[in-house]
Amino acid sequence: QFQLVESGGGLVQPGGSLRLSCAPSEFTLNNYAIGWFRQAPGKEREGLLCITRTGLKTYYTDSVKGRFTVFRDTAKNTVNLQMNSLKPKTTGIYYCAAIITNSGYRCYEGATEYAYWGQGTQVTVSS
Repeated sequence: QFQLVESGGGLVQPGGSLRLSCAPSEFTLNNYAIGWFRQAPGKEREGLLCITRTGLKTYYTDSVKGRFTVFRDTAKNTVNLQMNSLKPKTTGIYYCAAIITNSGYRCYEGATEYAYWGQGTQVTVSS
């Protein structure tokens, strides 16, 4: 069964950095567009950004532009979310999601468009 596993979350001070990783239980991620989502306490899940099969990035939340980036590590078969200059409002559960696609250039914003999800990893930004 195709599953995703996020890792790398934890407690970090404001201004710090974290790198989250999204890995499949099996299969290669090369045929999937990958999205990253965040669910802050008491709020709905929101889409942050997405990476296409060919490595193009689309940001869906202005607050993370310039601070977050996403990239593929083909050798490790992972998609990683690099988060810098973290702020307390960045706190939440972070999820990666995958959708198989024939397009090398398309990204997807809506959570309902993704077929596969990880269990989430907690990120807490606090001093």
